[in-house]
Amino acid sequence: MLGTDARVWPTVTPDYVAQRAAQAEAMLTALNALEPQPSGPEAAILRHLLRASIDAHAYDTARIPFTGDWGFFAAPAFTAMRTRVTTREAAEAWIDRVNDLPRFFEDHTENMRRGIVTGWTQHGDPLATSIAQIRAQVLEDPTESTLYLPFESLDASELSELDILTLRNQGKTAVQRAIQAYDKLLRFMEEEYVPAARTAPGLVTLEGGQQAYAVAVRFHTAGAGYTPEEIHTLGQSEVARIRAEMEQIIAEVEFEGSFAEFISFLRTDPQFYAETPEELLEKASEMSKRLDALLPRFFATLPRLPYGVQAVPASIAPGYTTGRYSSGDADKGIAGTYLVNTYALDQRPLYELPALSAHEAVPGHHLQIALAQELRDVPEFRKSYYATAFGEGWGLYAEKLAGEAGFYRTPYERFGQLSYEMWRACRLVADTGLHHYGWSRAEAEACFNENTALAPLNIQTEVTRYIGWPGQATAYKVGELKILELRAKAKSALGERFNIRAFHDTVLGAGAIPLDALEQRIDTWIAGQADAKSLAP
Repeated sequence: MLGTDARVWPTVTPDYVAQRAAQAEAMLTALNALEPQPSGPEAAILRHLLRASIDAHAYDTARIPFTGDWGFFAAPAFTAMRTRVTTREAAEAWIDRVNDLPRFFEDHTENMRRGIVTGWTQHGDPLATSIAQIRAQVLEDPTESTLYLPFESLDASELSELDILTLRNQGKTAVQRAIQAYDKLLRFMEEEYVPAARTAPGLVTLEGGQQAYAVAVRFHTAGAGYTPEEIHTLGQSEVARIRAEMEQIIAEVEFEGSFAEFISFLRTDPQFYAETPEELLEKASEMSKRLDALLPRFFATLPRLPYGVQAVPASIAPGYTTGRYSSGDADKGIAGTYLVNTYALDQRPLYELPALSAHEAVPGHHLQIALAQELRDVPEFRKSYYATAFGEGWGLYAEKLAGEAGFYRTPYERFGQLSYEMWRACRLVADTGLHHYGWSRAEAEACFNENTALAPLNIQTEVTRYIGWPGQATAYKVGELKILELRAKAKSALGERFNIRAFHDTVLGAGAIPLDALEQRIDTWIAGQADAKSLAP
């Protein structure tokens, strides 16, 4: 789990970032000088990573190292949840890594101080979410910290009782130091950073912010080639198209009232909400198993790693998104996890749960990521590389594919799927509105309130996320539309020879890749299928 740098956290000092950027510039220059120009997934991924390293230095993105519901301070707890230590070596490596947290936090603190001086700070709304997460890590008892969790897995068959006791005591000491680092970070955030937080939600209000946003869009939609203006227009078009489909379902259920009244009905009627967290998790688990049964119809290759369904940890749930996938590790005996937010049950409608499950579990992120982890004969980083538009586009495509498979049982569940699709279309409009056109928070929220059935808390949480994570929200729809475009292209070219299982295996068979590389891969597959037909007797 911990990899080659298992004993330390990443270095993020300005000198190191500059050094990495200089190396990336040299490598990109050398790559561009090659004749013929390299193509395929490896070249596309390399260009994407090199460009990202160069841009990170050029725009000094380390000044804002958190998005709201995610940041450097959250990574240790999530790493701990996915770490098992059964040997002395593994335990000592985790102790070293926990002991490195004060240095890691201090590096980020210095970067944020530079942001304060230069006027590049996070907005107050995502900042409040982050502070709540940091505060939750400041505990009296180190054994109650998530960071201590790996020590619970020490194996008596591998170590003596004395060794286990010694390692756990060393672990408690390390975790206590980490808690002190969290406390120091909390005081910095509250005393220095909060007063300096930017007041306008969009990057456009910062010096160089509009250009930085265009770079963020380029990163998250790698290979798509869209400008913020084009994405905004695309979003408006998708909102209109999906709205028409939603209106058809309202007519189908013979609801007497306006679109807004139907949305109010969905948001307030108790029939659409679980009564307990256990009920919500049970329904998510049941839906996930139903989705499992559909996979062989659409995929020839399935991963060997299973996944489970768990609640989002209570310490982060109030400001956390409605659901998320956390990858596992077959080599370490760790299953994937579909995380479901059980906080504020009256804001977690059941008619959205099927689409959420398809996106986060299967055929969405678990299927996609677990297959990538099983890639053979590729560099190790390829197994964990994540191109946002590919990964999130696949997740959104999975929601639509579940509908094609007949997974949604009621008109309300089909409306929930369309509401989720509308959610991603509104993201294109709202994200570009905030960061490129200078919209207010209220303007961004209006798109979701007027066009989706999302619960009010979800809308508030999501817009906070878009404010804190510029560009990321544009990836979902852009990626999904590209996959649908390529599927239509393949069906048109191959006719009766088109095989949906082979198409999906081809899409996922190289792991996450930029969208232009995906298009090249599908074009090559189409040509191969056509050649096979021409050679047939």
